[in-house]
Amino acid sequence: MINFLSIVAIGFFLGVRHATDPDHVIAVTTIVSRQKKISRAALTGAFWGLGHTLTIFVVGAVIILFGVVIPARIGLSMELSVALMLIILGAMNVAAFLRSARSIAKVEGAVATVHTHHHSHGDYIHSHPHSHNPESHPHAPEKTPLARMDRLFGRRELYRHLRPLLVGIVHGLAGSAAVALLVLTTIRDPRWAIAYLLVFGLGTVAGMMLITMSIASAFIFYGQSHARFSSRLGLAAGIISLCFGLLLVYQIGFGSGLFTGHPQWTPK
Repeated sequence: MINFLSIVAIGFFLGVRHATDPDHVIAVTTIVSRQKKISRAALTGAFWGLGHTLTIFVVGAVIILFGVVIPARIGLSMELSVALMLIILGAMNVAAFLRSARSIAKVEGAVATVHTHHHSHGDYIHSHPHSHNPESHPHAPEKTPLARMDRLFGRRELYRHLRPLLVGIVHGLAGSAAVALLVLTTIRDPRWAIAYLLVFGLGTVAGMMLITMSIASAFIFYGQSHARFSSRLGLAAGIISLCFGLLLVYQIGFGSGLFTGHPQWTPK
């Protein structure tokens, strides 16, 4: 009983610590920078952790139960998927900031009283320069990103959580082998090893929820008195994500040899 409780405690706290890895924090920051409610940020963290746990559990269980050995090139490819995801998320944030900057230039060129505030189209909440003259509004309600997604997918609740879930799944690919191999070296009983993976996943979910809520608090409370804080911090998160992703691509592709004939991979 004591051994089992030790496994549960260690697995949970290692899962919380795993959520604080730099690539994880950078990825969720690019997503949470668009959230305007702490509750939604917590859901973002929960769905990210759920996707991460799902991948780790499935891949880890296969490794533990069937003794599967992952070749170096496949392992590096899983880590490369995380780098590509960081690049995509970063590029999306930078593109969103540039679109906002163009809106600022367009509205400030109009003859109207212009101010910047949080603004909503249905449940799409964002911030942009705004005038109460209809011709000065930078976009029509049906042209918002959420409206386009509504027309494409039809279910708002589904796709709202789809992106963090997908990002978590991709990040789980890079960490699943390392977690499973760590379990194999310390826990010999497959049932306890599977239980460890689940508890580790719960710790990751809890840790990521705390992180996303903390990040969203900074965006919301400080951004209320500094109108451009959220957009600039979102831009900074995007640039960091983009640069970090490109650095990972170089390290994985050339440092570890994925793009060469001699790949070398050690799960970490």
